[in-house]
Amino acid sequence: MKKITILLGVVLFVLLIYFYGYGSMKIKDEILSMVDNETSKNVKITIVYDNYEFTENLKTGWGFSCLVELENKTILFDTGGDSETLLYNMEKLEINARKIDLVFLSHIHGDHTGGLIGILELNPDVEVYIPKSFPESFKNEIESLKATFVEVGDPTEIIDGVYTTGEMGTWIKEQSLIIKTKKGLIIITGCSHPGILDIIKKAKEITKEDVYLVIGGFHLKDASDIKIQDIIESFRELGVKKTAPCHCTGGRAIRLFEETYRDDFIKAGVGKVINV
Repeated sequence: MKKITILLGVVLFVLLIYFYGYGSMKIKDEILSMVDNETSKNVKITIVYDNYEFTENLKTGWGFSCLVELENKTILFDTGGDSETLLYNMEKLEINARKIDLVFLSHIHGDHTGGLIGILELNPDVEVYIPKSFPESFKNEIESLKATFVEVGDPTEIIDGVYTTGEMGTWIKEQSLIIKTKKGLIIITGCSHPGILDIIKKAKEITKEDVYLVIGGFHLKDASDIKIQDIIESFRELGVKKTAPCHCTGGRAIRLFEETYRDDFIKAGVGKVINV
């Protein structure tokens, strides 16, 4: 009887060690999977609204919007200045508004939110991510179209490997989108009112990752050549591999980025497709 008791004790001890070890490994694996969250290997970005032309049969307009296609989710970043132009370009590009999972609005200005009503009328099932500083009238309008919104204040992981910088800036509050990929971060900006360099630094701080691509409006259309050159140099110092400036970056700034980045410069404009 004593031998049986000892044997049972040994068996229980072994089982406890096994399950404790397995449980610990499982917990560690879960923590590691959260830290290492990445999107799919392939990220497709299509510019559907911009004041710069890339594809001839599309309409241009002052504003910005791009479609981000991930493995399991489709995100519309900003909605340009008006529904008519946005939906025309989407139709030409064979993009179905009903397949958009969420809309991400960078800031309140009309050249980034103007096409939202047209999208929600076609697809009210989306979630709209907005800075929490948006006026109540705007939030009420979203709800009146039977859609839901998510207010963003602090940096947040929206889905696996996709983040918002959270509200940045003082006078004009703005959020930017961050996507983790195998090649590094993709940062998408609306107008960069808080400062394009501060946005890049924030993205690196949130994710602890290097930056592969920065795309969108850099808000440099009225900047001097000296300021633009300083910013481009800072891009290099921050390790930004590729750039695709458009919208409010300004023609002169875009040319200077192209001169510096050369093969790592991506010409952007409505209709441009970027695969990462």
